[in-house]
Amino acid sequence: MPALGIIGWIVIGGLAGWIASKVMGTDATMGIGVNILVGIIGGFIGGGVLGFFGFNVSGGGLVFSFFTCLLGAVILIWIVKLVSGRK
Repeated sequence: MPALGIIGWIVIGGLAGWIASKVMGTDATMGIGVNILVGIIGGFIGGGVLGFFGFNVSGGGLVFSFFTCLLGAVILIWIVKLVSGRK
């Protein structure tokens, strides 16, 4: 992830977490704090996944960072739903 600063992490993470919760159908159970947390953790997950496949995640820019967080957030929510048994 590029050095976005704390405000950048909160904004990008919040948006990515919120959109991921909409995509995965969990928006009703998540608040803004959880959306931000899911988006930030998703950034690390997405960065790891994309890095594994050879993408340069540190030089991607703001839009690429958002999509990296979104990908990771969707993966994170999917894993949580899988472990918790929720549909």
